[in-house]
Amino acid sequence: GDKKSDKAVEEVNKWLQMVKGIIYGQDGQEPHSEQVAQLAQETYNANVLPMLIRNLAKLDFESKKDVAQIFNNLLRRQIGTRSPTVEYLGARPEILIVLVYGYENGDIAVTCGSMLRECIRHDQLAKILLNHESFYKFFEYVEMSSFDIASDAYSTFKDLITKHKTLCAEFLDANYDKFFSEYQKLLNSENYVTRRQSLKLLGELLLDRHNFNVMTKYISNPENLKLMMELLREK
Repeated sequence: GDKKSDKAVEEVNKWLQMVKGIIYGQDGQEPHSEQVAQLAQETYNANVLPMLIRNLAKLDFESKKDVAQIFNNLLRRQIGTRSPTVEYLGARPEILIVLVYGYENGDIAVTCGSMLRECIRHDQLAKILLNHESFYKFFEYVEMSSFDIASDAYSTFKDLITKHKTLCAEFLDANYDKFFSEYQKLLNSENYVTRRQSLKLLGELLLDRHNFNVMTKYISNPENLKLMMELLREK
């Protein structure tokens, strides 16, 4: 019953506090690298991250923030040139996809967004996100009625298609028709902010030298060429 789930949430809260203590150090003490390494290893072994992410909506506001903080901190950890959490997530792409669909729940959307953007900093994870069909959900998410969620989704979407230049160029090249037919809907949106933002982002994409092939293809359509000219005039 509910008592049981309350108890579980309470346990999770305690655990999150303990983990934060280890990762960030306690009572003015620096974190212990051995303790952090051990904690990270246990987190992978017990598959704690997927469990937390799947149950994010059940946690209270502070705990959701804690989960994102811990997740983002573990993602940044490096051992030599290796990023163990990136490898861990790379082998479990379904966790990334759960984060994407998090945008559909107003209570966790922004928390999932902050974790996604941390993932996207790593090209290996960005590639998984770009090449999964859930990527096209972003065209809906950036149009959501909640301004906060829509702007958060826009930041994530923008990172996905601009952060890793070569990866993004390959993606746009390979998925040209599908991507730009969806993108056209944003350019024709009834929402003024969406129209402005997508126009500005389109300019950034097309004028980036990595996307030269994409730009050439894009302006071979006379309608698009006209739009491109307007963009250049506004610069």
